[in-house]
Amino acid sequence: MKRALALVVASAIVLAACGSDAGSDPAGDASGETRTIEVSMTDMAYAPADLDVAVGETVRFVFRNDGAVRHEAVFGNEAEQEAHHAEMAEMGGDHDGMDMGSMPHDEMTELHSVVVEPGETVDMTHTFESSGPMMIGCHEPGHWEAGMKMNIDV
Repeated sequence: MKRALALVVASAIVLAACGSDAGSDPAGDASGETRTIEVSMTDMAYAPADLDVAVGETVRFVFRNDGAVRHEAVFGNEAEQEAHHAEMAEMGGDHDGMDMGSMPHDEMTELHSVVVEPGETVDMTHTFESSGPMMIGCHEPGHWEAGMKMNIDV
C-alpha cells in the first residue's frame, strides 16, 4: 500500500512539472519574458492583422516581407500614425530618394519602425509601455490607404 501511494505521489509530481504552461499565455504578460510574433507582410496586409499584448510586455517581432515591394512597420497610436503619414506625404511619399539601407527609419520619425525589402526578414523588439490601442502601419506610397495596418490592443 505504501509503495502504491508513493507511486501515485511521484506520478503527480512528474505530471505537475510536465504540465506547466507558464509563459505560454498567447496574450503574453508583463513578467519580463519576451514573446516572439512572426508577421508576414504581403501586398497590402500584415498577418496577423490583430494582436493582444499586456502593458509592460516586450515582444520580439519577426517581420518577413512575403510581398513584391518594400514595406515598413511603424509603431504608434492612430494620431502618431496619421502624423507620420502626413510627414511622408510632405516628402512626396517617395522613400526611393533616401538611402533606407544605411539610414535607420527611426531617424525620419520618432516612432519605432523598420523597413523590410521584398524577400527579407527583419527582427525588432518593442515594449508596450502604456495601455490603449496601438497600430503598426506601412506608409510606403499607397499602402496605408490600402489598409496595411495591424491593430494592437494593449
